[in-house]
Amino acid sequence: MTDLHTIRAGTRDIAVRKDLRVPMRDGVTLAADTYGPVDGAPRPALVALSPYGKELQALALTMPPQRRPSPMWDGCIEAGDIARVVQEGYVHVIGDLRGSGASGGEHIGNYNAGGVPLGQDAHDFIEWVAAQPWCDGNVGMIGISYFGSMQVLAAAERPPSLKAIFVSGGHFDFYETTYHGGVMWLMPRAAREGRGGDSGWAFTDGVASRMLRTHSPEEIAKRVAARLTDPDVAAWPNLVHVLTYPKNHEAWFDIVMNEVDGDWYEERNPITLAPDIDIPVWLQIDQGRGWTMDGTIELYKALKGPRKLDIGPYPPMQSRPFVEEHDKMFRWYEYWLKGIDNGVMDEPPVTVHVEGARGTVTGAQWPPKDIEYRPLYLRPRRGLSFEPEPMGAEHAAPDGFYQAPLTVTDKVEILRWSTAPFTEPTEMIGQGAAHLFAEIDQPDTNFILRLWDEAPTGERQLVTTAYLKASHRELDGERTSEGDPYHPHTRAVPVEPGRTEEYVLRIYPFAATFLPGHRLVAELSNDEPLADEHNSLLPPDAFHLPVGRPVTHKIYRDAAHPSRLVLPFTTAARNADR
Repeated sequence: MTDLHTIRAGTRDIAVRKDLRVPMRDGVTLAADTYGPVDGAPRPALVALSPYGKELQALALTMPPQRRPSPMWDGCIEAGDIARVVQEGYVHVIGDLRGSGASGGEHIGNYNAGGVPLGQDAHDFIEWVAAQPWCDGNVGMIGISYFGSMQVLAAAERPPSLKAIFVSGGHFDFYETTYHGGVMWLMPRAAREGRGGDSGWAFTDGVASRMLRTHSPEEIAKRVAARLTDPDVAAWPNLVHVLTYPKNHEAWFDIVMNEVDGDWYEERNPITLAPDIDIPVWLQIDQGRGWTMDGTIELYKALKGPRKLDIGPYPPMQSRPFVEEHDKMFRWYEYWLKGIDNGVMDEPPVTVHVEGARGTVTGAQWPPKDIEYRPLYLRPRRGLSFEPEPMGAEHAAPDGFYQAPLTVTDKVEILRWSTAPFTEPTEMIGQGAAHLFAEIDQPDTNFILRLWDEAPTGERQLVTTAYLKASHRELDGERTSEGDPYHPHTRAVPVEPGRTEEYVLRIYPFAATFLPGHRLVAELSNDEPLADEHNSLLPPDAFHLPVGRPVTHKIYRDAAHPSRLVLPFTTAARNADR
């Protein structure tokens, strides 16, 4: 029986319906709670779906928003401000995906439930909501991150009552969500298992590994043994545990076992599904999580219906529950769900916050301004210059570093190159590339590049990042262009130790103005420090799998090996020469 009661939130009464049962087409029922105006009149509904547990989302009613690095910040409270949703005249519907919370059914693998695509469940859930007496038939969706990805999966199924979505901070290229440039990112395990600032999934007995369901025990044992031949994996205790006890870490086991891109990721990749979406879509993402910006922009370009792209300011981790974008979201839904012409569609489709200048630019596409790709060359004495290196290899000795595994050291070696101070504001908007001519003495390593804006005071802010596992260096020649490299990541090709190769890293999209007196600083390592100005803003598990073998790196930057950054300038760049 549904529990219908009234609660007080601030100065407002809210009607709450607990533990509604929502039927799916295969007979499984999902659990849902609703929060709405007490008069019971039909309203548009905003639906939030995840495996994090609907009860967790209810904390938004009793806890003020928490920003990182607050110890009360919880990465899984993402369904939005319930009281504000009701205040704006909507019914907030929060549901548990199958195999989680109070819902029935099995959740097998990530974004797949018992062989049933989660978008299919979302379709049935939305149509059930639209038919309820407290809904006027108009449905949108709400929530960030996992909730945001669910919006896209739902929209691709084209439920008739879903009129628009507002997606903030979603994850769209599912391979690139976990393997940045082929380098494993550990944050998805935190979100799944409740590590480092996340409550994790609300488990039931119906959660299972897709790999274990698909392959025989003999095949699994063979594949696990092969995966453990990777020294990076074998050196990391958590991953040894995952591979040894997969039933305790079923979704993360599946991800660890699929280290290259392909059908396992593509069949439920929202970007692949985007051409099926014809309803209005607003995509919002904050800077500082470059890979997520990359997927957001790629999704935006693939959409067919009315669309907006909104790139917000640094830092990357929004408050929980997220409130920063609610004003924009309610304008969007006022137009598309309530039919009020508030002018939102008269505004430019692309809005980008530019760091440094702390201003906003708008345009009709990404990037919102015309750009010119220009190289900044790595030079002697750790400089970056618009002029290439004239000396040959016999005179321009390579820069280098030796990195011992983090099993035997806690020091991360970092190479640093810097421009001279800029003498006038210099703006860059777009993605880029880093061409590194490198020699390593092992079959593999990571290249982790971070670009910083460093002020005259020494204070600095992360601008963007780039990652590449050396064995994933292959480029797709048809999709790669100047300043815009594309790696298929469909296989790993070991490096011949001692051979100099050109590695092209994709620099994730960014927007920044370097003010007079500021420098652009590039830092290269094969691991990343666990605590610095940027990582302190992220949950503790938001780092990448360290390299598990000792590696010596030589970075050549002579006339025959023009190692360089290729960056998207919107302004003339005349003022950072060495």
